[in-house]
Amino acid sequence: MAVLIQIRDAFKRYGDQILLEAAEAALVDDVKVGFVGRNGAGKSTLLKVLLGEEELDKGEVIHHPSLRVGYLRQHDPFVAGESALDFLMRDSGMPDWKCGEVAGQFELKGAYLEGPVKALSGGWQTRVKLAALLLHDPNLLLLDEPTNFLDLRTQILLEHFLRGFNKAALIVSHDRAFLKQTCSHTLELSRGKLTMFTGKIDAFLEYREERREHDRRVNATVASKQKQLQRFIEKNRANASTATQAKSKAKQLERLQTVEIEVDEPTVRIRPPRVQPRSGTALRCVEMAIGYPDHRVAERINLEIEHGQRAAIVGDNGQGKTTLLRSFVGSLPSLDGTMKWGYGCQIGTYAQHVYSTLDERLTVLESLEQNCDREITRQEVLAMAGALLFRDEHVNKKVKVLSGGERARLCMASLLLGTDNILVLDEPGNHLDVETVEALADALLEYKGTVIFTSHDRHFMRRVATCVIEVRDGSAKNYFGNYETYLQAVEQEVDEGERQRNLAAGKPTGKAPQAAASKATAADYRAGQQDQRRADKELKNLEKRIAKLDQQKRELDQKLSSETNPKEAMRLHDELTTVTAEMAEAEERWLELNPF
Repeated sequence: MAVLIQIRDAFKRYGDQILLEAAEAALVDDVKVGFVGRNGAGKSTLLKVLLGEEELDKGEVIHHPSLRVGYLRQHDPFVAGESALDFLMRDSGMPDWKCGEVAGQFELKGAYLEGPVKALSGGWQTRVKLAALLLHDPNLLLLDEPTNFLDLRTQILLEHFLRGFNKAALIVSHDRAFLKQTCSHTLELSRGKLTMFTGKIDAFLEYREERREHDRRVNATVASKQKQLQRFIEKNRANASTATQAKSKAKQLERLQTVEIEVDEPTVRIRPPRVQPRSGTALRCVEMAIGYPDHRVAERINLEIEHGQRAAIVGDNGQGKTTLLRSFVGSLPSLDGTMKWGYGCQIGTYAQHVYSTLDERLTVLESLEQNCDREITRQEVLAMAGALLFRDEHVNKKVKVLSGGERARLCMASLLLGTDNILVLDEPGNHLDVETVEALADALLEYKGTVIFTSHDRHFMRRVATCVIEVRDGSAKNYFGNYETYLQAVEQEVDEGERQRNLAAGKPTGKAPQAAASKATAADYRAGQQDQRRADKELKNLEKRIAKLDQQKRELDQKLSSETNPKEAMRLHDELTTVTAEMAEAEERWLELNPF
């Protein structure tokens, strides 16, 4: 495997913050890597370094001579009036038939391909950019938050594209479900250090917690030994007959060191608004139409949302999810029909248009205290500010100097410090890192009120949603199924669309027709028999290997449980982690090959 990019002894500082310190990593030519870390850790900066847009203060980045980087641009590269096809031909220099073929992988056809590209929604424009990437034939993709603002269907298409892309990728994302589907390795940037883990995001997070727990146990053992030695020294150093022993124990005490446990920030804990639970209908819509005077987005909307439900609004971009949410909160009047909230409903809104309502003269702390429940203490306000990433001197920043993401987090903090029993949230996870999104999900699960929300984060949707409302084909309806059911339905639609495109292009669909299967030749049969013998042999070898690894694992577990030397314990733990990963890989392969 060729190393496409090698990062050596990288050091990068911004003001007082060290983003990279003695950082090392390598990206090889056929591995897709999920790049994770806290907001502000320096992930985007490292991408800029890899692209040559910024320089390291120290260290080097070595590029392979054959490296061809494809970078998903966040800015708008389109020219006014040009179609998606025009852009693809201009950007790649490829003929129209080739551009159309690649665009088809992202369902770009008809008006989406030939109409004005600037008139497309953000999700469809991202599809055009992805098609442009592919036309340049890169062998390393650098994607910075590629799922931001993408609808579910586009996310699935992107996943399918990446799984079929047999070259390298480095993907920055807070979307755990997306990383799990696309990346076999995980790279973490924490406290200036880069750590490459051979495994998916879930396995990495589990490994990281296991390592920290192990470090805690080692530290507890070392601390206990230190106390024991200290008592012996204090008891015996004054006696002439035992002074030599006391000196020996003192040297031993000096050598005993605890392990520094690497944690990011204090565990995020978000408390939900304190409200009294209610029952009955929270919202009822009858024959409602939404949109604008010159454009009806959806009509014939008949919905009911009960108190206590957490209703997820789903649908492709451009179908009207945000329009529906704005109609619910009254910022966009409905065009027809009726919409009625239940008695005693107090509605809190989190949406992009709310950010502009903040008083720019106030500090973060003053803004929160002005908007919070009167019974909330300053300590609780500070705790909420910290949970939404406003810590230490950041609570004294003026609103007028806050970035868009910081203003969004401030609005979320204000909302959660209030007393509203209905929360209407448009993309609440944007501008938050993984840990904070998890904490927000925990808070919404604990919340006794009603939540109506939309999100592009599937992990968040799975955790939070209790019911689903689908906006599609000019209407909005209660979906008869949970979010998992909806997700499977969209997956099937995307799979069927890809199958039809493959059929039209004369490519294999993965499902051979029965008639074709009946015409297998003798050569095919012999080849099948040979494949079966090879699989049987591999199965037997795997069984022997799994048994051997299992024995090694038991021996390492036994040694680790009795080891008190922290360095040796760390070495044993690393060896155990490697053996466990190898065993899991072997077992997974065994399951693939086992005919039963």
